[in-house]
Amino acid sequence: MTENSRIVKDSVAPVIVKGGAANGHHPQLNGGHAALGKDGLKVAVPLLEADAHAMHEPPDGGTRAWLVMIGAFLCNGVLFGVINTYSVVYLSLQKQLQEVGDEEASSKAALVGSLTIGTTFLLSPVSGILTDKIGLRRTTFIGGLLTCSGMFLSSFFTHSVTALYFTYGIMFGLGAALAYTPSLAILGHYFKRYLGLVNGVVTAGSSVFTAIMPVCLDYLVRHMGLATSFRILAVISSFVIFCALLYKPLQPPPPPPKVKPGRSAVNTFLRSFINFDNWKKKKYIIWAVSIPIALFGYFVPYVHMGKFVKDNFPDNGENLPVMCIGITSGLGRLIFGFIADMPRVNRVLLQQMSFVLIGTLTMCLPATGSFPLLLTIALAMGLFDGCFISLLGPIAYDICGPRGATQAIGFLLGMCSLPLTLGPPVAGMLYDKTGSYQLPFILAGIPPLFGASTMFLIRCVKDDAPKQQNGVTTEPKLEPLAHTAWDCETPTDGKPLNGQLLHQERRATLASSGINAKSPLLTHASVSSLILEAYVADNPVFRLYAERKYCYGIL
Repeated sequence: MTENSRIVKDSVAPVIVKGGAANGHHPQLNGGHAALGKDGLKVAVPLLEADAHAMHEPPDGGTRAWLVMIGAFLCNGVLFGVINTYSVVYLSLQKQLQEVGDEEASSKAALVGSLTIGTTFLLSPVSGILTDKIGLRRTTFIGGLLTCSGMFLSSFFTHSVTALYFTYGIMFGLGAALAYTPSLAILGHYFKRYLGLVNGVVTAGSSVFTAIMPVCLDYLVRHMGLATSFRILAVISSFVIFCALLYKPLQPPPPPPKVKPGRSAVNTFLRSFINFDNWKKKKYIIWAVSIPIALFGYFVPYVHMGKFVKDNFPDNGENLPVMCIGITSGLGRLIFGFIADMPRVNRVLLQQMSFVLIGTLTMCLPATGSFPLLLTIALAMGLFDGCFISLLGPIAYDICGPRGATQAIGFLLGMCSLPLTLGPPVAGMLYDKTGSYQLPFILAGIPPLFGASTMFLIRCVKDDAPKQQNGVTTEPKLEPLAHTAWDCETPTDGKPLNGQLLHQERRATLASSGINAKSPLLTHASVSSLILEAYVADNPVFRLYAERKYCYGIL
């Protein structure tokens, strides 16, 4: 019994080879099978190329899979380590604007960081579309070039906030968008059973870098200035380019849309880029609307935490709460990623719980009377922040499947861009008006509670079953990357055939082996020479006779 199923072409002349390896194999036939034919010669049958749109079962392990996970981990860490530690840059820019007498220093400085994360999410649909068109690897590679170039150019415009809007905000954000979505989508190509845990490990990269980078970036800004700091961040951002080289997709791209009569050229053009099947799923629509609602105040603590600590606890480390959020966020991604893989665990419900607690804790920030209590709240916020982030990829795969997950993630992140961009500047404007973070933080905690409530509608709807044609479902079927004919065997329920019990462990019918099919499967190294001779001779009568004898276990 060979390890993998083999597909051979019909109506292709077999290759006759003298000699060869034992047991009917020949090592120099491109992985094809060879068996004894006439005159004791080896008969090699060419392999049939796999279907371009066939779906395969993820391997759930292997050297390549773990390398992909490490690359995605570094990619997430670099991108969101820079984005989440913007509070260090924010303080320096705010100080520069205040020195020149700008009355809107807080909102202008906050807008640079908001544009970064806003662009990252706004252009994520573009990343999803490009991924389907040019591939995961090329999309990530282009993203790495943009992030590195944007950060390097920012080092020349440290005293121009307007220029930083483009280089730091838009250019770096575009690169992060192109690199972030593929780093989540590639995981579904290699993992299924452990997808939740692997997503937790990968997204924990941003937590690890968020915990380390504030201290390092603060040291660089204080001793070397913003320009040198940005150049060092440009070098770190170049790691994304090397991570892209590891992304080798296993699943084929989505098939082109069917051209239906009466459909306009514009409609057909849009369908060639956008997966409209995702938007026919009611559960995805509710989920994709609820998440942006919940994220309106999500990024506010990340941007304004440093200033909040400086105003209320001046004798303590202003970057320590953000570091605490980063540390426990990574821990939460691992814990809840593991929990999400357990049977009977509702991943959507887990995400709802995380939003409720994030919103409640955000509203509690102004009431903290001591710095240790603030750190405790920050630790709890990070834990449930990790829960929310680690479940984005698995829920997208649950709702939209492997072929729709890439664009499902991309368009979801794109819809999140508006609330993530508007939240911190609005909080900065409220702070400039009131001189306190009490009102901004209380208002920032309301959207997560509301978004968690609307997600309950997911349990109230049911998506339509896949369309059927002639009783056969059109939904793509997942097939193992390598399987035996015995895996496809039609069970006999222990019923004897012609007085003999067919042993599935040792024999397969010609139907399951595909001997009488258009594209036969040869999976048994010691297949009868009688059958092989019949195949070579292409004698219908002889083949039918051989098939019957084989089916009844005589051969």
